[in-house]
Amino acid sequence: MKLNKADANAWIATPPPDRPGTLIHGDDAMRVALKRQELIANLTGPDAEEEMRITRLQAADLSGDKAALADAVKAQGFFPGPRAVLVEDATNNQAKVVLAALDDWRPGDAHMVVTAKAQKPSSALRKAFESHKATACIGVYDEPMSRADIAEALSKAGLTRVDPDAQAALNDLAAALDPGDFRQLLDKLSLYKSGDETALSPQDVAACAPASTEADPDEIVAIVADNRVERIGPVMARLWSQGAQPVALCIAAQRHFRTLLTAAADPGGPGAGIGRLRPPVYGPRRDAMLRQAQHWGTPRLEQAVHLLTDTDLALRSSARAPAAALLERAFIRLAMMGKR
Repeated sequence: MKLNKADANAWIATPPPDRPGTLIHGDDAMRVALKRQELIANLTGPDAEEEMRITRLQAADLSGDKAALADAVKAQGFFPGPRAVLVEDATNNQAKVVLAALDDWRPGDAHMVVTAKAQKPSSALRKAFESHKATACIGVYDEPMSRADIAEALSKAGLTRVDPDAQAALNDLAAALDPGDFRQLLDKLSLYKSGDETALSPQDVAACAPASTEADPDEIVAIVADNRVERIGPVMARLWSQGAQPVALCIAAQRHFRTLLTAAADPGGPGAGIGRLRPPVYGPRRDAMLRQAQHWGTPRLEQAVHLLTDTDLALRSSARAPAAALLERAFIRLAMMGKR
């Protein structure tokens, strides 16, 4: 079964009993690892490691030992309780071995947890888990944590009393940090507030937050395309502190807006245009680009591309030009243009 985000979270939080397996795939290894860790913990319970009810296999090793996975799934341990077999870094080269283990699975066998890089819809591995009625296929995408995700992480860290301004600061940090780094921040805050009954304050967050957070060039491009003018200044400040080059950021913005223009100008409409992009885009990024192409429309996207081209020429034409200010002003003009 292919699960959406809500159903995937429910499956991971309370794994259904006697199911053959789960495929977790995505480009961000940290996000995939966090989902895999949470699923196995909820599936097998707190003492599974000590009781040797978890078997770990590297997918690459299965090519030389095709019976290893089936044997691990069928094996019976010394201790009672649910068992899991983890297959890490799977590719389509191991699809036949995984499919054979799925076909041979019987109630009482171990649950297979397979992790992989992002799989195309045509991938044999992905198609097998999506088409099987008793397995789950979970795509993990590079997107900010939702309010529900943040609230759940705070609850798990024992941070139940949070000042509204501190909550706003945490929301900003969740958008800037990887989920693993954000959870480490919450663990640090939990220790920092140990024995302190007062609500978590902005000062507490500031005391434990990283001195600087990494900003991705794609982040500023998405902010501009989504017309979030108020976010441009803070994100640009982080990019400058990381040594980002104005010309490189301008080129990234040009590439994105030209792609949106191509999609918006497609005779079949933006949806068809997005579908014809090469390389193809999937998941939340595809949804975001489709929304942006529909919102901006062809005329305004043409204006945006012209503005970025002029800005690129200005940045390259003179070493004396205040490059950072020039680009930031262009991004603000673009974001305002998209609001009209």
